[in-house]
Amino acid sequence: MTVTIQVPPPLRSRCGGASELSLSAPSVRAALEQLERNHPALYSGICDETGKVRRHVNLFVNKHHVRDREGLDTALAPGDVITILPAVSGG
Repeated sequence: MTVTIQVPPPLRSRCGGASELSLSAPSVRAALEQLERNHPALYSGICDETGKVRRHVNLFVNKHHVRDREGLDTALAPGDVITILPAVSGG
């Protein structure tokens, strides 16, 4: 089952400049595990050293925040889109 991960501009340098990545994973957790293996720099921008999603990063599956679903255990279906949205601060 192929899903798409949308990579925001601030993190694209961590995965060779790609704006989207495709992979097969049954859950958000499994998708992150694949990122850890295949794009470790991108993974470290999303998750901390304990494997938890960083506080300033939000993950959405088809526009639904994973915390409003089953968290990292949110199941994925073919064609789903995971959006990585880091918080932006400014003044």
